[in-house]
Parts: sequence; C-alpha cells; structure tokens
Amino acid sequence: MDRQGQGVDDGDPGYGIGAVARRLGVPAPTLRTWNLRYGIGPSRRSPGGHRRYDTDDLHRLEEMNRLIRSGVPAADAAREVLRIGAAPPGPAAAEAPPAPEPVPEPLPGVPAPGPVPGVPAPEPVPGVPGRPAPEAVRYRPPLPSAAAREKLPPAAPRPRPEIPTAAMLARAAVALDSQTVSGWIDVALSRNGVMWTWEHLVMPVFETICRRQAETGASVEVEHLFSDRVLAALTRLIEHPSWPINDRPVLLACAEEEQHSLPLYALAAVLGRDYHVETRVLGARTPYGALRDAMHRLGPSVVFVWSQLRETGDPAPLTSLPRLRPPSRVVVGGRGWWDDLPPEIPRVTSFAEALTRIVSSVR
Repeated sequence: MDRQGQGVDDGDPGYGIGAVARRLGVPAPTLRTWNLRYGIGPSRRSPGGHRRYDTDDLHRLEEMNRLIRSGVPAADAAREVLRIGAAPPGPAAAEAPPAPEPVPEPLPGVPAPGPVPGVPAPEPVPGVPGRPAPEAVRYRPPLPSAAAREKLPPAAPRPRPEIPTAAMLARAAVALDSQTVSGWIDVALSRNGVMWTWEHLVMPVFETICRRQAETGASVEVEHLFSDRVLAALTRLIEHPSWPINDRPVLLACAEEEQHSLPLYALAAVLGRDYHVETRVLGARTPYGALRDAMHRLGPSVVFVWSQLRETGDPAPLTSLPRLRPPSRVVVGGRGWWDDLPPEIPRVTSFAEALTRIVSSVR
C-alpha cells in the first residue's frame, strides 16, 4: 500500500525527511512548511507509523525546488507541481502495450453469446478473435508529418526569473519570507555574479536593515534571516578549482570575536570561480591561536583577516602571527581595524581592492 495514512511494505520503506533534505539541499523545516502550506509532503507511512516520502513525492519536491531556485514564487511553484502530478512512467513502461487479457475457453455445451439486438458488435482486437478492442487500441490519433511539424509555431519561451531591486529584497527580508529571499539571491548570483549581487543587493539591504535597527531597536531577526540565506547561497558557490593558480592556499578568517563573516564567503566564491585561487575559509570568531596553528599547518600564500566592528579591530595580535618560509602575506579588510596597523600589513577598503591584492600576491 502506498497512499497517505497507509503502510509501506518492507521492500519499499520510502525516505525520511532528513534523507530528503540532504538529497535536495533543502532544510527540513522548509520541507515541513511546504507540506503544511501547500500539501506537498510525504504520502506514505512506515509500518511503525512514521511519515515517508516515495519516489513520486521526491519528483514533486525536486520540481518544486527547481522552480523556486529559478525565481518562481513558492505558491506558484506549488500549484504548478500539483498540476503536473506524479513522475511520468519510464520509457519501457510508456512503450510497452498493455498485455491482452486471456480469452476464456467456452464451456462444453454452453453456446457462445451472440450479438445483442440494437447494440453494435465490438471491434475485434487484431490477433485475439472475439475480443473487443479497448478504446486506446481502437483509435490512436496520427502523428503530424515532418513537414507539418516544421510549420508549427515555436513554443513560447518561459519568462526569465525577475532580478529584484534592493528595496524588493529588503521587503522580503523584513517579511521573513526566506523562500523569496533565497530565490532572488540565487537568480541574481547566477545571472550577474557574486560581485554585482554583493554590491547592488546584499550591501544595500544590510544598510536598510541597519537603519531599521538604529531607528526602532528591532530587526535583529531580519538580519539573522537575511544573513543565513546569503551565507547558504554563497557557500554553494565556493568550489575548489580543478587547476588552481596557487600551490599554497589563501586563508580567510575573521578577527577574534568578529562574527560578521559573509565578506569572507563572498571573497572565496569569487576567488575560486573567477580567478582559480584555492582558498580555506576559517569563518567567524577565529582565535589568533587557531589562526597561527592553521598557518603552520598549511603554509598559506596569503592570510586575509576581516574586522567589521571596532571592538574586534585591535591590530596588536597580528604581530604575533608566525613568520613562515616562504613568507605568508597578511592582508586585512573591514572598517573595524584601528589606525596603528603595522606598516607591512596593508588594509583594503573595497571588494575589488581585496581581490586585486590577494590575486597579485599568489601569482
């Protein structure tokens, strides 16, 4: 049995929500929201009573996820998925004709039934005498000829997903609409790249959120949701180049107690995808002792340290970083750094300057 509320046999146990979340790259709470809000959820139960997804459910969820990532709103994507229904049968199932039912032998002494007056005789199935043809076998519409197909108008292209303005993206973040925020960020990244998305969408939205925090003292939840969605999108783009230009990786880390790490992930995505630079992201709140250990272990060509808040911008610990052979170039970024930086440590003030300084140091 395979419908909702029914059991599943031991040979087809289905999939739990954790396995489906890992397979699709969609958080489990989002899958639960799709189930509660749109009715796209598990349709089976295990013998123990646990909800399970079957292959048709996975097909619907994969299509739902694809539509949302292409910029379709979640509600519209759900309607489209429910309209399409379950996955189509495979090629073998689609091409194989239905097997004819066996014709029973006439019983001895019992005459075969004759025609009923006023009722037309059924059409025979070729090769099966005396059997009426099913409707699908009696008539199949002819396929158009090649010449006719050439005259058919081309299918209308699907509209390209809309790239939002910073104001639109900020409104979605304030509404805590994580699905819309994720979809729009993904569309902007795939269409215009990381640097454009960072400078024209991400930074303006953060400025809007910061203004709301200064005016009302609220919007912390908005900042957290937006940061989480941006981080998820950027993390998917960080890749290890097949043929990196640097033998020694670039280390990207936040200053100790600095929690704003998104610039590191944006840098890593651009360095890997556009410049073929191998990176390691140590992330937020990296203790200087841990940074020193990582430098000894990896021997990086460049160490980039980010400080956004003045409370984390004390440059004194930078002087205790190890002096390796060959040497590692230390570069800092962010407005949190104090003015008395060591003269041998440059400070960058823009995304483009950080890229230029790092790429030129690893060549």
